[in-house]
Amino acid sequence: MSSPVRKAIFPVGGLGTRFLPATKAMPKEMLPVVDKPLIQYAVEEAAAAGIEEFVFVTGRGKAAIEDHFDVSYELEKTLGERGRDDVLDAIRAIGLEPGQISYTRQMDPMGLGHAVWCARKHVGNEPVAVLLADDLIMSKAPCLGQLIDVHKETGGNVVAVEEVPAEHTDRYGVLDIDSDDGTRASVRGLVEKPDPAEAPSRLAIIGRYVLMPEVFEHLAKFETGAGGEIQLTDAMAKMIGHIPFHGLRFEGRRFDCGDKIGFFEANLAFALERDELRDDIAGVLKQYVDR
Repeated sequence: MSSPVRKAIFPVGGLGTRFLPATKAMPKEMLPVVDKPLIQYAVEEAAAAGIEEFVFVTGRGKAAIEDHFDVSYELEKTLGERGRDDVLDAIRAIGLEPGQISYTRQMDPMGLGHAVWCARKHVGNEPVAVLLADDLIMSKAPCLGQLIDVHKETGGNVVAVEEVPAEHTDRYGVLDIDSDDGTRASVRGLVEKPDPAEAPSRLAIIGRYVLMPEVFEHLAKFETGAGGEIQLTDAMAKMIGHIPFHGLRFEGRRFDCGDKIGFFEANLAFALERDELRDDIAGVLKQYVDR
């Protein structure tokens, strides 16, 4: 039986060029959806799925992420003195204990696979989750928790997948499917960013993974793939046939917050989920729709 999934890697070293100039001095993972940064949603999802240790792979200009998950004594003291207990509770709600978060630097932006490899010494010889904050998921049960449930049953690697339009397969790692029951697909191959004419399916991997530690052995070879980068998809592909590999159509809705339209839609969807905002947001939208 596989070891429990206790640790999660958060690759947060990217430049966020699609959101410049907003991300010139602010990490893209700190962009807010309503009133919480993207990275906080990812951390809360991981914590709700039972993750105990959180490893951030950072780069230059990412200090705001470290500060966000630290205690701000002056701010908390000021809020307490002003009777702003509601806001104080909100910033304390993450509830992580000292020592649960660690940081390591990627230094050289060599791709997602390289970012995951940089966390290897924090993981050791046990399965690990990987969460990409750009993919924000609204669901009843944590998306990562759904993957972990499958991992407990099947062992091996488990990735979150969704069907994408055929013309978008060149943006994702895509599954070559052995069998598929409509929820869980057994994987016989992976292709990173295939041309739509050559894609083996439309089932694309999105930013949630449960990976066996053998992935680090393949990443350590520093073999480059699409875009001249060290691709996580390529390392996972080499594990197929040696350990079980499944793609899960998760329950929930994914918002691509690495894209401006996806980010706007996420803000809208999450605001409409809030009782105190729903009516006002609907009223604002009506003004623009009625124009």
